[in-house]
Amino acid sequence: MKLILAILFSSFVSHYAFALDTENFTRHAELKFGVSTNFVSQGRFEAFVEINNQSRTAIPEGSGDWQIYIHSARRIVQSLTEQVTFQRIQGDLYRISPTDKFAGIAPGKIVRFGYRGLGDIASYSYFMPRAFMVDGSEQHFVFRNTDTETFESYVLPFEQPQQYLRFNQPVDRYGLSKDDPEFEQHYKMDGQTDRIAIVPTPQQVTKLGGKVHIDSAWTVKQPGGLEFAKGYLVEQLAFRGLKLDADNRQADSNVIELTFDPSIDDAEGYRLVADSNTISIKAKTEAGIFYAVQSLLGLLPSKTVKQVLSLDAIDISDHPRFTWRGMHYDIARNFHGKQAILTLLEQMGRFKLNKLHLHLTDDEGWRLEIPGLPELTDIGAQRCFDLQEQDCLLTQLGNGPGKLQSGSGFLTTDDYIELVRFAKQRNIEVIPEIDMPGHARAAIVAMKARYQRLLSQGDESAANQYLLADLQDKSEYLSVQSYSDNAINPCLPSTFHFVQKVMYELERMHRMAGSKLNIFHMGGDEVGKGAWQKSPACQQQFDSLSSPLMGVDDIKPYFVKKVAELAAQRGLAIAGWEDGLMYNRDQPFQRNAIPNQQVIANAWDNIWEAGVSDRAYLLANAGYDVVLSSATHLYFDHPNEASPFERGYHWATRYSDLYKVFSYTPDDLYANAARTLPGDKITDLDHLVNKHHVALQATGNVLGIQAQLWSETVRSAAQMENMVFPRIIALAERAWHKADWELQPRNKQSSAFANDWHGFLRVLIEHVLPELDRQGIHFYVPPPRVKQQADSLIAEPLIEGLEVLYSCDKGQSWSRGQQAFCDDNSQVLFKTRLGNQHSREISLAELSQY
Repeated sequence: MKLILAILFSSFVSHYAFALDTENFTRHAELKFGVSTNFVSQGRFEAFVEINNQSRTAIPEGSGDWQIYIHSARRIVQSLTEQVTFQRIQGDLYRISPTDKFAGIAPGKIVRFGYRGLGDIASYSYFMPRAFMVDGSEQHFVFRNTDTETFESYVLPFEQPQQYLRFNQPVDRYGLSKDDPEFEQHYKMDGQTDRIAIVPTPQQVTKLGGKVHIDSAWTVKQPGGLEFAKGYLVEQLAFRGLKLDADNRQADSNVIELTFDPSIDDAEGYRLVADSNTISIKAKTEAGIFYAVQSLLGLLPSKTVKQVLSLDAIDISDHPRFTWRGMHYDIARNFHGKQAILTLLEQMGRFKLNKLHLHLTDDEGWRLEIPGLPELTDIGAQRCFDLQEQDCLLTQLGNGPGKLQSGSGFLTTDDYIELVRFAKQRNIEVIPEIDMPGHARAAIVAMKARYQRLLSQGDESAANQYLLADLQDKSEYLSVQSYSDNAINPCLPSTFHFVQKVMYELERMHRMAGSKLNIFHMGGDEVGKGAWQKSPACQQQFDSLSSPLMGVDDIKPYFVKKVAELAAQRGLAIAGWEDGLMYNRDQPFQRNAIPNQQVIANAWDNIWEAGVSDRAYLLANAGYDVVLSSATHLYFDHPNEASPFERGYHWATRYSDLYKVFSYTPDDLYANAARTLPGDKITDLDHLVNKHHVALQATGNVLGIQAQLWSETVRSAAQMENMVFPRIIALAERAWHKADWELQPRNKQSSAFANDWHGFLRVLIEHVLPELDRQGIHFYVPPPRVKQQADSLIAEPLIEGLEVLYSCDKGQSWSRGQQAFCDDNSQVLFKTRLGNQHSREISLAELSQY
């Protein structure tokens, strides 16, 4: 008995010691990623995982019962060492396992494990944080140096061109933005501007001469039905330091009067007249009144002077260019919390955007509570290390092995109702997207868990009620994001029962918010090729005389039609991404086969040399309502400029900066074709792809424009704001106001364009961004352009009006100035600042490397 106890105790101590050693190893050893070269062959790169064992723990040689898990945004296809294997688990999660030839990692030793991947890497953000180690007892420990959002902590510097240029055949002509004279030239402002300080620009402005001075003796009047607009105005004025008498309804001077006026043509239009001691706001609807209030606030200084706010006497008549002025926000990949959505909605209202396309579900998360289906959020909204996925989804996108890391979370029904109500007050329609049949892994896994729970309770009928996957399906496929099991099966009746349930609950939530669900967005994009081909449930449908399905090619159009019918029965319009509504590259589904009165397509895929940039017009001409969502200009998950340090992917364009968004021409889509993906200038789009691009015939079917933020690399609310602002302001400008220079959109070198662009920049720097800063918004500030002159370093702001600072002590203290006066230039850092917001820091090392 003593011998048995001794053996058990010895085993326990041995295991416990190894667990402690694993913890010590990951606490002190550093795991870093690095790029060897992007110049392997077209579509391939080589990279490595480096481990610097600064711990006291030795990892023994040979195969062991430990593994290291990493996240890789790029698909790993080959290990370049015999010591370890790289195995894709699902999505971006990979397991590194030792082989018999593993040489061990002694304390003080540095090892590298090379691998080859698909695509290329030009940004540090392609490497994900929170790599972790799992021991033989399935305990997991995050490498401490990777538990951060600071790229430099877990990514080795890109020092050679082959590490940050994407390819050498064809040549990557984008290079780096600091070496691109055209990039910098866009931001050089010449002369002054008398542009009005309202963004987006009103349609008609007449200055009446003189000033209007608002003080505490003023009041706000409204006839009834405009209580929110009145309260909002009073609140915003108080935020600026001016408290008004908001209850004096008898006043006829020193008054801001809000009035309905049915003679105003546009439902979102308004008239604002500020003269002497009255300000008159008239509109046909609450929306117009709210927009007029925003314009009035834009005319006012941010702070009071002696308790008085002054503005020019002015007469504004205004209305929007497009009825659809949208922002898409992906909260499925990474969830940033309810407050992040409220913040975005508040600013959308300020800039007169009126559609929030909320991407609620995807492979990596289901973000909305659905009553009666708790697994959707208990499992589908959580990510952690659970290979069986009984407690959560597999960890993805750098959120690490624990549930409390970034990425997890969801909106309760009360949260969602609050958001819809908040949005409605600001004339914003919330459009929920439940992405399917592809991009649906979170829902599939959650409903499998529900199935297993109910089956174990002996209730097979209930278990099958919402099942989304054919459990006997042996189909083999990989989605774009490397999932092999993310396509809902349309051959199961339970699939459409699930869709009905979700539609019902969404409608109910909107009604409880005092609103109405008008549009159901079904996604429909990027279904992996090969899905459903070996599904017995689908084969049974193919064999049935009563089934409309004859083969796999029928499945997706059948699914779209069925979902559309369910929406139509509830009086809903249906929406989807463009590829979700296409038979193939050039043929939309038959519009008359879809019963909904309105079918909306988000046209996004306009990589010019891919030859499908005319899909927007093909769909519009076929009778679909189209929202221009062009990836080359309107995807805010692309970097703000071409630099390895800037967050974001570059699959559609190397970068999409403020200038690019501002210069987007919605009325002539092909006029936006300036450069190919490698950066070559496009002079003739038809010739480039040997194709005639169709012209837009049904102009009335283009509803407007929408920006997109996909959140794969965006793991916090602050990062979200930094990617969205200020680009969303340029989007709002184009969505609301059609500039004169757009009549000749292919001539963006004209003086008319330059005056408009430079005026926009001045208003942004002098008025809009300071107000955003005062409201605590984390907006993007471009770093300075640093040049070395003799023994001195000179920094200039990219945009006039940004403040340049330098540090001689690696950022511990900062001084104002464009020239650094430091004893040791190797320690110097530069950055630009506007208020409390600042750019990333530029070091001498970066200057010499890039």
